[in-house]
Amino acid sequence: MIDLAEVLETIAKAPVKKRAMTNHGVLNEAYAYAKPSSFSRGMRIDLNGLTILLISGTASIDEHGQSVHIGDFRAQLRRTYDNITGLLASEGCTWHDIVRTTCYLRDIDRDYEAFNEERTKFFAEQGLDPLPASTGIQAHLCRPELLIEIEAIAMFRTEKTAK
Repeated sequence: MIDLAEVLETIAKAPVKKRAMTNHGVLNEAYAYAKPSSFSRGMRIDLNGLTILLISGTASIDEHGQSVHIGDFRAQLRRTYDNITGLLASEGCTWHDIVRTTCYLRDIDRDYEAFNEERTKFFAEQGLDPLPASTGIQAHLCRPELLIEIEAIAMFRTEKTAK
């Protein structure tokens, strides 16, 4: 006979499975920058059938680590969305799994209207309903040419494999 309390105790003591996320087709690794940086593009955490993706701040960076679309806020935002989309795809999910975004704008007074227009258009293209929770913040970004950076959290259930 199975002792449910013993099973629950074993589960509670089990280590949390986690691993770094990447998609080299869209973004290089931070350690590969000319001035290497120490972070993962994202972290995948698996919790007994629930997966959480913590996506690091992502910007208009290409697969070689170069900033792209310098001076064009809307193009930088689209590239940022494309980069996040690629990271999500590498883990088998989509924007429908995003539950939260934090959006860092270099100049929120100048760019918020364009940001909101593009975000609304992008989320409509994705068919998102409900929309993710989101916060917009003005911030100095890690590269002076970047105008937008977004971090995201996704959650989804993983199918259990048959035994």
